[in-house]
Amino acid sequence: MLLAARELLAVRSPLDAELMVSDMLGAWWGRRLRGGDVEQILGEGLVDYAAKAGTPAALTLLISVAYLGTARQAAKAEGAALALMESDVARPRWADRVGAVKPSGCYVSRDVYGDQDTVVCTFAYNGEDTHALVVVVDYNMRGMARDAWVSSQVDKLLEQARLEAAGNPMLRFEEIEPQQARALLEFAMKAARDSLGRNAPRLVSDGYSAYHAFARSRIKALPPGRKRPAPPHSEAPYSRDRRAMLAAEFLASDAAENLSDPSAASRCADHIIDYGCDQDLGRPLRVSPAKCETFLLDWLPRKVMLRPAEQEAMPHALAAWVRFAAPRAGLPEQGVRATLDAVWEATARFTEAYRDPTTFGLDRALVERLLPDGDLSALARRAFAFPLLQGVHGSIILDTLNPADEGDRRILLEIDHAAERDRPDFDEHLAWHEEIAARLWEGDPPQLWEAAQRLMDLGHDRHEVLHLLIEIAERMGDHPDELAAALDDIADIPDEPSA
Repeated sequence: MLLAARELLAVRSPLDAELMVSDMLGAWWGRRLRGGDVEQILGEGLVDYAAKAGTPAALTLLISVAYLGTARQAAKAEGAALALMESDVARPRWADRVGAVKPSGCYVSRDVYGDQDTVVCTFAYNGEDTHALVVVVDYNMRGMARDAWVSSQVDKLLEQARLEAAGNPMLRFEEIEPQQARALLEFAMKAARDSLGRNAPRLVSDGYSAYHAFARSRIKALPPGRKRPAPPHSEAPYSRDRRAMLAAEFLASDAAENLSDPSAASRCADHIIDYGCDQDLGRPLRVSPAKCETFLLDWLPRKVMLRPAEQEAMPHALAAWVRFAAPRAGLPEQGVRATLDAVWEATARFTEAYRDPTTFGLDRALVERLLPDGDLSALARRAFAFPLLQGVHGSIILDTLNPADEGDRRILLEIDHAAERDRPDFDEHLAWHEEIAARLWEGDPPQLWEAAQRLMDLGHDRHEVLHLLIEIAERMGDHPDELAAALDDIADIPDEPSA
């Protein structure tokens, strides 16, 4: 990177320099390293290396990182740059203008569905080198920033956006306050950062990381002072009672009158409403082709165990929900038709995408004991926590025990550890197994199950894995952030676990 920084000496504008360094800093954005924070190890490591090099290229890199880096990187880079300048290391003419920008206007282009905002913020260096930061915010991914880029053709960009909105009744283009733009983009970029778990797929565009540092710094140039604006069609938070009332209103509406199985339709409505409230920033009444497809083909197959009757009823219930919710959200008839078309086009794929656990040889009664809340994504970790759920142990019929009940849990775990009853600390050890089992049941923290899977992938048996998880939980104590970080760092298990 320091060799590549020599190109900074040849550029003529601070904008070009900032974009080049942002691309450098994006090389590790969103990645994880064992044993430390990637921004500290690589980002601050680069700053330290450039400071020691002391070359003109190193100085130009440090000047840019002082504006574009994280708070720690920026502080270190600024100190190192000042030291090199005091040593008369040459710097380019544009160095004093890095980051010296002022916002000149903020705009948003949004579709009437509420799926996506394209936020455009324009800046200039003392009236020169005008440029626009463009960030795409995806509300079907909980309001996260999905893409970003920079354009120097500001007038052309804005004119094109205005023309597209004028010619498309499904688009809106408007100017917004800089404070509003900052609040919206800060939330969106945080949501993008939070989406990048160790095992999570990269949900952002391929080019997002290259502009991340630039966007983060430009957002700080916008004036603060406003809370994050509510997304389109949002309402007050939905309590459990309010969700039930909304479901009852839907089932009593003309839109739902042709649903043939009221019981299945009621459960389908609950899932549709919960998805809108929990995954769509509190907007159960917002409907769109993209949202319906995501719900049917992505969220339901991963998160909810539907009974056969509910699987059959779900596309019909969702279409009825579209007819019920769209007028309340102000969606024009053109949008209603497009959304219904998307639901019916996705129906065949939904049947293929959805997998009933019983089709893999699992007994339905067993599955329902493990998934009383219908959370299909919890099946594997709960089966790992409670492997003995069927058969007879002495006079105890395991099929009658409920792993969701604390008393039954202890019985199940005592049976699982029958061979260890003679150990002097059996009660204390079993209490820790109860703690880990409860955490696995709830998925709290999510890093616990991720760590268990990594260890099993390395060939370690369940007993070894549980003991290491106990050892870490005991060492971290009541510090959830430290526990999550320690679990993230697990790569292997000691030859002789201390537990």
